[in-house]
Amino acid sequence: MALLNVSVVSADHEVWSGEARQIVAKTLIGEIGILAGHEPVLAILDVGEVRITLEDGKVVRARAEDGFLSVEHDMVTVVARAAELVHADSSTH
Repeated sequence: MALLNVSVVSADHEVWSGEARQIVAKTLIGEIGILAGHEPVLAILDVGEVRITLEDGKVVRARAEDGFLSVEHDMVTVVARAAELVHADSSTH
């Protein structure tokens, strides 16, 4: 299965980076889900959760506000004025 290279950054530091099979983020027009092979997209983030599903099914959650999400060539970048890791879930989803 193809994976995404994901980076979540805030204004002053990297919050999380790594490989994932899926990312879901809240945008101004609703949630967006990204899988490998997704068309290029640029979306404005709404205040909310970014869920990153790892290859093993574990979920990393971050809170982000005032930023954007960019997808190109299986590279996903979430850039936010404020972002923080909420928690990494050890269970599968």
